[in-house]
Formats: sequence, structure tokens, C-alpha cells
Amino acid sequence: MGRTLGIAVIGQAPRDDIAAMFARHLPAGTRIVLRGCLDGLSEAEIAARPPAGDDDALYTPLPSGRDVKLSKRHVVERAPKTVASLRRDGADVLLFNCAGEFPPFPGDAGVVFPSRVFRAVVGGLLPRGRLGLLVPIEEQRSLLSRQWSRPAIEVTAAVLAPSAGAGETERAAEALIAHRPDLIALDCMSYTQATKERVREVARVPTLLVISAVGRVLGELVE
Repeated sequence: MGRTLGIAVIGQAPRDDIAAMFARHLPAGTRIVLRGCLDGLSEAEIAARPPAGDDDALYTPLPSGRDVKLSKRHVVERAPKTVASLRRDGADVLLFNCAGEFPPFPGDAGVVFPSRVFRAVVGGLLPRGRLGLLVPIEEQRSLLSRQWSRPAIEVTAAVLAPSAGAGETERAAEALIAHRPDLIALDCMSYTQATKERVREVARVPTLLVISAVGRVLGELVE
């Protein structure tokens, strides 16, 4: 009998795009259960709790297809209930599907947080040099640049909405090229393989996509 991956998204379920991306990296027969921290809320109720500032801002598409900015505090308030529901669903491995950093919350023991995995991977591949970073919203540019910064690493960030078209993707890649990055990291779980491939074609440097990097690690855990 296959194992179960439980995914907590910061917005709302369903997110068939996220489930499909992870399914590519998981053993055959793996069951995927996905729940949203903001499930059960109307778009008006979500809008009534906007980010309190840049450090509180998260990005997600809603099932309606609309891109929204969320309050991290609001997400964290509701996260314990979401994770507990996934445990009751029989999840063997749990993922909190956001590339941001999160404070501890009740029930988070054993939960995989993508930022911890992805930064370890990027750090191992680029111990020194220039890192190009793509982030989904302007509010995150300064914060994530600081979080990714470390000795011997120069970080340059550009903003690219995951829903952006080819032209916007090319312009974001060109903005990074001007700083001659040694590696580019796409730091949002809603970026796609197609976006990664276009960035890599334009920039002509190694390019990493957070959701596929984390997916491969989850494949090891679920196996």
C-alpha cells in the first residue's frame, strides 16, 4: 500500500497544479492529500486580513485564479488546525507548502518546510559567488535578499509574479543577468517548470526551482 503525502498550502485547496508537480517526483501509488490554511473563508474574509507590513506579506493564487497577498500571521494562526487535519487524513509525510520562513507553531514537529531544504541545497552548490533570486512580490524583495545573504554570497533579487507571461519572465531574467549571477533560484512554490526553463534559456546559468528541489527530497522521504 502506498504512503500518503499531506500538503498544507498557505491559501486554499484545491491546488491541482501543486499536487501535480509533486506527483512527478513521488513513487507510484503515493496518495496526496492537500488542505489550505484559509479553507472555508471567502475572498472578502481573506482580504479583510491584509499583510501588516512587508515582513508579513505572502503570495498565493486562490482556486479562482486570482493572485492575492496574505498575512503571514493570519496563516500561522490557522496552520495548526490544517496540519492536524492532514495528520488525521493519514499523512505519513507532511509539507508546509510555502518557501518563506515561519515561526514555530503547535503541531509542526516533523513538518517539512521548503525554505530549510532549498537554502541547504543552494548553499551546498554555491558556497561563494553571486546568487540571483526571483521572488513573487515586491514586498518580499528586501526581506528575502537579507534572509538569503551570507558571507561570501552576493544576492540580487528581481520580482516575477508566478502568473507572469513570457515577456515579463525574460525581463526579470535579464535584470538578474546584469549582475552576472553564478546561479539563479526561483523562490516561490507557485513558479513552474516552464518558468524555470525560460529563465535558464535567457540567463544561461544553472537555475533551481524550489518546488522541484523539494519534490525530489520528498520522494526520498516517501519511498
